[in-house]
This record gives sequence, structure tokens and C-alpha cells, in this order.
Amino acid sequence: MNQENSNPNWKTNLLIVGAIGGALLGAGTAYLLARSAESNRGGPPEISTRDMLSTGIAVIGVIRGIASLGDGK
Repeated sequence: MNQENSNPNWKTNLLIVGAIGGALLGAGTAYLLARSAESNRGGPPEISTRDMLSTGIAVIGVIRGIASLGDGK
């Protein structure tokens, strides 16, 4: 059975769910970062370039893992 014909709007639905999920995840992450920085430092966080780079690489790995879910293997 061809699933593409059963729901022609599956791509749009997937993009909407992904956008909302990403926004919620990003807002939650920002909240946790702000709460942690406020309780530990009393002000805005100081994030080093090294920390941002390592976090960026980890995020790219997660994105690649999520993208590979569509391979069906």
C-alpha cells in the first residue's frame, strides 16, 4: 500500500509538528539555561566559543540521527 496517497498532506503535517516541537524544545532549553545561569552566576551566562562549537557538533549529530529515521532501515 502506498502511504503517500493515503494522506497527501503528510509533508505539511510533518513540517508543522517539527516546527512546533523544535520551538518548544528551544524555548525549554533557553529557560533551563537562563535558570541555571541565574542561580549560579546571578546574571547572563558566559558561554565560551569552545562550548558553543562542541554543542553545535552534538546538535548536528542529533539532527543526522533524526534524518536517518526516514531511511526505513
